[in-house]
Amino acid sequence: MRDTMPLTVTVDGRMTPLGLLQDIDNDKADPLVRAVIVSLFTWRRANADDALPNVSGSRMGWWGDSYPPAANDRIGSRLWLLSRAKLTDTTAQKAKDYAREALQWLLDDGVAARVDVSAERQGLSTLALGCTFYNADGSALAVIRFQNLWSFLNVV
Repeated sequence: MRDTMPLTVTVDGRMTPLGLLQDIDNDKADPLVRAVIVSLFTWRRANADDALPNVSGSRMGWWGDSYPPAANDRIGSRLWLLSRAKLTDTTAQKAKDYAREALQWLLDDGVAARVDVSAERQGLSTLALGCTFYNADGSALAVIRFQNLWSFLNVV
């Protein structure tokens, strides 16, 4: 059974549980946090050479990416490809790469001057993902950390 709070995010040191059953007041949500969550947890279409974790062979993806307003502009991440993987150091590196790819638009559109992404395997069943966003002057814009990304990916 799906945990009602499978994902916890820490934004600038404040821990917030996220889940499907949580009542979120979107009018007060930080636009950057919302953009990061949409970027990471909307499933981007798999590349032609990606190994698919599902038996249906579906490449997933948002239909709107078929008609992007800018060439090669896509929404979401390929983190969903890890849903059936074993949690290894290689898997953590892929998670980091997929997250960086999904957040690249924040740099391209000038929302942040730099984005640092870290993925850290913690034990046998926990994968933490951290994203730090910087202004042009080098000051931190925001630090967003997902305490256990792995538990969320494995209920997909």
